[in-house]
Amino acid sequence: MELSFQYWYLLPISILIATIAMSSGIGGAVFFSPLFILLLKLEPSIAIGAALATELFGFGSGMYAYLKKKLVDFKLGMNLLMFSIPAAILGVIYSDALPAISLKAVFAAGLIFIGSQLFTSWRKEEKEKADAKGVEDFSEKFESCLLDAQGNEYKYTVCNKNMGRIFAFVGGAFLGMISVGLAELQDYHLIARCRVPSPVAIATSIYVVVVTVTVASAGHFYHFAFDSGPEVLSQVVSVIIFTVPGVIIGGQLGPALQTKLNPDVIKVGVSILFIIVGLFMLTTLA
Repeated sequence: MELSFQYWYLLPISILIATIAMSSGIGGAVFFSPLFILLLKLEPSIAIGAALATELFGFGSGMYAYLKKKLVDFKLGMNLLMFSIPAAILGVIYSDALPAISLKAVFAAGLIFIGSQLFTSWRKEEKEKADAKGVEDFSEKFESCLLDAQGNEYKYTVCNKNMGRIFAFVGGAFLGMISVGLAELQDYHLIARCRVPSPVAIATSIYVVVVTVTVASAGHFYHFAFDSGPEVLSQVVSVIIFTVPGVIIGGQLGPALQTKLNPDVIKVGVSILFIIVGLFMLTTLA
């Protein structure tokens, strides 16, 4: 296997992307897949597999930071993993079966959909209304209570659990097929709909994504190693030798910044970026 060091500039880019992803709970692959497709001109299936492998290390680093803070709701996470993992396996299978142009079109459409959902759910006036109602609700009744490492107490109720399971299944399938969707849909359900405190929702979402991405990336790398040939595997490794260290660093910076950044500004800005990138990818399908 012959490695290339031409992608050295991905190291600082990866640090920045992972820091944003870990501080907001958004899957890093949603940035890396378009980057690999549009900038590096990789085939969509190769770009998605490399993005998932990169995201695995970035989210793994971030999850370690959140675990130290004791912000992960493991009961909730396991409930969601029962649906996201089987769906991710199906997504990997279908991603290998789809033609490159179809996979790119699905990815672009998925970006536009996720961006529009994030923008709608994080409009400032809606969040302020939800927060005001949430304070009144949580002061009287709640189903879950989590105490973090610093002694902060979080009281919340996960609403509409069946809808959360559906989002986990759909997000898992999208993650396996196009590398995005699970973290974004989990954030939408837990934060925007159920008003779970952001630190707990983001930490738990990252835990679910890490486990699901482990399964999905293993499937993609099996395809690279045994079906695509050594050239493809060398190309993927040449990319991730720079992105993996970057996302590990960013994975530690993101959780530290999470409490200092305005989540509305991040989510709205990222949602607009998703829509723009998705529309641009649709114009470059030919």
